Amino acid sequence: MHFPSEKIKELSLKIRELVESSPVSELESNIHALFQGALTKMELVSREEFDIQATLLARTQLQLRSLEEKIEALEGLQATEGKK
Repeated sequence: MHFPSEKIKELSLKIRELVESSPVSELESNIHALFQGALTKMELVSREEFDIQATLLARTQLQLRSLEEKIEALEGLQATEGKK
């Protein structure tokens, strides 16, 4: 997932303001592309996507615990019936 475009533009604008007052102003046209490429390589996700995945993980962990308990109960029942 890509870093939100609004944040990239905001960051680019702030850097552009700093660069305009320095001798490296010719880099201005490349700042946005540079950040977009770097952030894309980092494979960052939005907070919303992170929260969704965290919720899914929590739900999956609960289901796993429930299934483990059912398996233990069935194994206990099987062991008890096997002794009879």
